[in-house]
Amino acid sequence: MQGNLLIHGATMILPETSVIGDLRIKNGAIEEILVGDALKPNDDELFIDARGLHLLPGIIDPQCHFRDPGQPEKEDLGSGSAAAVSGGVTSFLDMPNNKPSITDMEGMQGKLDTASQKCVNNYGFFIGATPDNLSDLQDVVGTPEAPISVPGICGIKVFMGSSTGTLLVNEQQALESIFHGTGGLIAVHAEDERRLKERFDAFKDRTDIAAHAEWRDDVTALLATKRAVKLAQESGHRLHILHLTSGLEADWLEGITSMPSQADSTQALITTETLPQHLTFNEEDVAREGTRLQMNPPIRYEADKETLWKQLKSGTVQCIATDHAPHTTEAKNLGFPSAPSGMPGVETSLAVMLTHAKNGTCTIEDVAQWMSTNVAECYNMVGKGRLEEGADGDVVLVDMSNSRTVEDQHSWSRVGWNPFRGRDLVGWAQVTVVAGIPVFERTEATGPKGKLLVKPGEVGEPLLMTPWS
Repeated sequence: MQGNLLIHGATMILPETSVIGDLRIKNGAIEEILVGDALKPNDDELFIDARGLHLLPGIIDPQCHFRDPGQPEKEDLGSGSAAAVSGGVTSFLDMPNNKPSITDMEGMQGKLDTASQKCVNNYGFFIGATPDNLSDLQDVVGTPEAPISVPGICGIKVFMGSSTGTLLVNEQQALESIFHGTGGLIAVHAEDERRLKERFDAFKDRTDIAAHAEWRDDVTALLATKRAVKLAQESGHRLHILHLTSGLEADWLEGITSMPSQADSTQALITTETLPQHLTFNEEDVAREGTRLQMNPPIRYEADKETLWKQLKSGTVQCIATDHAPHTTEAKNLGFPSAPSGMPGVETSLAVMLTHAKNGTCTIEDVAQWMSTNVAECYNMVGKGRLEEGADGDVVLVDMSNSRTVEDQHSWSRVGWNPFRGRDLVGWAQVTVVAGIPVFERTEATGPKGKLLVKPGEVGEPLLMTPWS
């Protein structure tokens, strides 16, 4: 567990270029990168011959629901963390809609303690907002005048529309209190609760899955997104809009969102993300797969997918998350509308995006930027998201040459299924490294599911994120 590792001969996705060379990690941090030549192995380090593989900065998933505490039949921090590293995810941010919901420092500390015992990668957690827990939020993230940065705590989650769990904040006064009275970052699930309620009667008797996207339509999303942006602009608060799904929202956000390093210092800093699901699936996939692809906000239409790609490439959308939210097959098989919304995602997100790169939709460099570098910047993460000397030794080796088919039986997620079943993907993680320690490998010997190399709690730390002013 020294964190000393030499990776030889990989195609390295560096911040400014992609080159073949060697990378050395010592005591958990990247010590040396050599292009076009070989570093001499040291006696105290593990050597990996990575010729023919690509080396990326470890993937950072900024939106997961690992269901801990309260729903172990779906997932917990241990199984979710293992599933994540099998997909090359070396760091994750987890949501607070647990049982019970995590809305104060006591609950946050409980999750941090659990993660230290169960996880095999780095972790961070959101605290959940309610209409009346302003003082609890301030205890965790501080105030605008005195923001607090606690290792492993990344910000406040606000559900503006009812989705899953008990968290909901949709009254204007409560929202204004949170935006004007707290420090840190606010991440919003943007669906307009009033419109959802007003339209419910028109859809309540529908049993076809198409009704889901029709009811939770793009206008429902846009209304909440506009409201959140206005609150951020009026208060000057740091805002992140979660899981962007519609072309309507993406086009409206053009010129409003930006990377922190490129932002106008006189304006509110606003960023957003989209998901591999919404960049891959459309209404035909939903009709075929049914409630396996049911989620909130929903997978929409081919036109939305095309616009999301356009705005991701243009920079209006800054990064990619998974919204990993597993449910059991028994629950999913209840059919619409009884089945719950949500699906697993951490195991295949990188391979899905790298397959898009293989097919020419984007580049491998784009994927590393969207899934690692930009996520680290959006959350002020210290030492993450880049292959450069001095950065943390969180990396993933992937195979861009060999394709494997997604099969449910190879899942690490406790629910044992994957929404991308039947798809041939490249870019599967071959070795996932956290702080210089290999935590997962996928080889001919291990088979397509791969093998976990460490015990729960042996590797992984709370993420360090500097405060937002």
